[in-house]
Amino acid sequence: MTKLPINGDLVGLSVEPIAHSWTERDTMLYALGIGCRPPEDLDFVYEGRGPKVVPTFAVIPGLRAMGHAMQRIDINLAALLHGEQSVVTHRPLPPNADITVDGEIVAVWDKGKAAVIEFEGRGSDADGPLFTVGASLFVLGGGGWGGERGPSGSSATNAAPERDPDIVVERETRPEQAAIYRLSGDMNPMHIDPEFAAKAGFPGTFNHGLCTFGTIGHSVLGAWCGGDVDSFESIEGRFADQVWPSDTILTKIWDEGDHAIVEARTQRDNVVVSNGRATKRS
Repeated sequence: MTKLPINGDLVGLSVEPIAHSWTERDTMLYALGIGCRPPEDLDFVYEGRGPKVVPTFAVIPGLRAMGHAMQRIDINLAALLHGEQSVVTHRPLPPNADITVDGEIVAVWDKGKAAVIEFEGRGSDADGPLFTVGASLFVLGGGGWGGERGPSGSSATNAAPERDPDIVVERETRPEQAAIYRLSGDMNPMHIDPEFAAKAGFPGTFNHGLCTFGTIGHSVLGAWCGGDVDSFESIEGRFADQVWPSDTILTKIWDEGDHAIVEARTQRDNVVVSNGRATKRS
């Protein structure tokens, strides 16, 4: 198959519906991978209590649809960085499901020395739409083809307010967390193989960005939505820095009434997810 070059012609490139399924074992494994643990998170890791499904689990089937699209494009995967991510749940995710996922590339921007590809994925089951996920991918060396530069990033309205957060949630990441998270489908050796990470120029392995995204989403669910998956609607954010094994993630939440602004840092005070925003279902 001839792969498509990166340019504006990619907009509208779609993924035909793909059958996908999961079981409660998959949702509990995901929960463990993003740092849930008993007894405080028993609802998400024990079938005797449901289990409930962490809403950001939607990135797992969404990643499958995005992967199908990326396979059709001429991309050096070593030059691909995950820039932003969003999840909208149209209703709570069930612990067992048979769904179809599809999606399309909705924008491509020329940043000069790099390109940004924006993808939207959708999941539906027999009862209708279940979730919509969005991803912004930064492709080093993929720009310079004369396209529009596009927006600079997430809306400035998502910037952290100049006041103390209303809620701060502190979650420790465990040394084996990336090794568990990858079993949910993202098998990139960058997150488990020190030799592979060293060849890519890193001092060691680090956690998946989507693992961090899930940890933050779970913190928002618990602290801002009272753990109520019926209340949680959406979360988005921009990946700003890496989380290393055994880091502590501090999720800061500003309650703005109809939405929350979210930012996450580690114990070193480096921002790892910025321009975050969450909403509750009305």
